[in-house]
Amino acid sequence: MSRRCELSGVGPAVGNNVSHANNKTKRRFLPNLCDVTLASEVLGQSYKLRIAAKTLRSVDHVGGLDAYLLKAGDDQLSDRALKIKRALKKAAATA
Repeated sequence: MSRRCELSGVGPAVGNNVSHANNKTKRRFLPNLCDVTLASEVLGQSYKLRIAAKTLRSVDHVGGLDAYLLKAGDDQLSDRALKIKRALKKAAATA
């Protein structure tokens, strides 16, 4: 399981631990990933995703999974999220 958000693409960042003596050693900042189940209103189905807590707040702010996926760029979405987005577009086209 990779340490990458399925919706926003947020992954580990690098930086330095800085001691009191100003010694610097490399460290990793890992994203706060949560396993959540989000419901698609258009498709009438729930999906289990591994997303960052920051992204979960963004999904709530935009108005749900459907709105977030339609607004998000394809380059940052995972393969599973892209599959859901394609299904949403197909359902919107037929409706």
